[in-house]
Amino acid sequence: MKNPQPQSLEKLQESTLRDPGVKGKLWVSKVEIPSPPEDETRQALFRAVDDLKDDSQAYIRPSCVPVGAEWTGYRASADKDSTLPSISEEEKYKSLMSETKSTTTILYFHGGAYYLMDLAAHRPLNSRLAKLTGGRTLSVRYRLAPQSAFPSQLLDALCAYLYLLHPPPGSFHSPVRSSDIVLAGDSAGGNLAFGLLQLLMQLHRTSPTNPPKILYHGTEIEVPLPAGIACNSPWLDITRSPPSLESNAHTDYLPPPSKSSNVQFPTDRIWPTDPPRGDIFCDASMMDHPLASPLAFGEADWKGAPPIFICCGQELLTDEDAIVAGRAARAGVKVRWEQFEAMPHCFAMILEGLDASRRCLELWGESIKEMVEKGKEGLETRGTWWAAKTMKESALDVKGLGSGWTEEEVRGWMKAAKEKRREGWEKEGKDLPKL
Repeated sequence: MKNPQPQSLEKLQESTLRDPGVKGKLWVSKVEIPSPPEDETRQALFRAVDDLKDDSQAYIRPSCVPVGAEWTGYRASADKDSTLPSISEEEKYKSLMSETKSTTTILYFHGGAYYLMDLAAHRPLNSRLAKLTGGRTLSVRYRLAPQSAFPSQLLDALCAYLYLLHPPPGSFHSPVRSSDIVLAGDSAGGNLAFGLLQLLMQLHRTSPTNPPKILYHGTEIEVPLPAGIACNSPWLDITRSPPSLESNAHTDYLPPPSKSSNVQFPTDRIWPTDPPRGDIFCDASMMDHPLASPLAFGEADWKGAPPIFICCGQELLTDEDAIVAGRAARAGVKVRWEQFEAMPHCFAMILEGLDASRRCLELWGESIKEMVEKGKEGLETRGTWWAAKTMKESALDVKGLGSGWTEEEVRGWMKAAKEKRREGWEKEGKDLPKL
């Protein structure tokens, strides 16, 4: 049952950060992505954020910090109780690479509303995606809110992408071609993946060179776009404004926006922040900034994007996902849309025994593999509705998704939701799930 008065944010966050260890059919190699000594990576991010904001929006510029990450691969000879051998992280990486069958490299961002969870909870999923694609994943331990506000997480994501392209001295891996990289994530991790994609596209839109270049660890490197992006139930609107946040509440465990202005996290060491802000993830003024809420990008902004895969249920986030998918498809982007009847948020990760969950994961892995192996020209836009009881497929018109709402109308939703939040409604922005 939903609790109208949530527990301490600090305690809630801590309860989701426990590391269960590495066990099962997977290789894990822990690494640290060093922060670049130059300031160009930060400045490239800030230019993009500033170019896309208006005068009413404000944010604090974060520093670059070392970012934890894990390489994950499938370990065929292990069983469900196997632990990793007592060898160095580099030897674990070499063992992982010895079992890869593809150059596919997934840059993965975990979910958790930006203030919960850790990549440790997503190790089994990363192993499954590695198995399905024959490749490997780099899962990123980006900074969590409220301790770190937007765009800290986006800076960590950009550093991780550059790390793949141009490994600094001491890295285990060789340079990864952008055509082998697929951005991926679930929920808030999907938000971060889409934010990173649009950040890269903004660099391309504004750079005097094609592709843009950044001085990174002593070398001027090119920053091309990845092969694609593939996300599960991505959270694309921090303001929480589309109609499905109410209309799909009966088939989701996530709570709809609060009807009360009295719900708030109690004071603890991490909340409220100093200076205070109206949202856990970002300054309240930034909630509808396009890089914080990619729903704010219009159809024209998706032109030239690499292929997109989105899987979702009949959930609170359906409308925002559908609007973005439809806009991208109408802009000429190759889009795969897979929607499952009566399924809740991130169902494939929490309801593992269902046929729908198995099929969702298979489609996710297949699409990632095709993005790398076939490229943009080898993919076709396709949409599918999956019936809950029979798993019968029905074709959906992807270009028609979200077309019943104009861009002006959607921006109006977001602005109204942001203003309600700034007035105190829904307080920090997310009540607890109905678990």
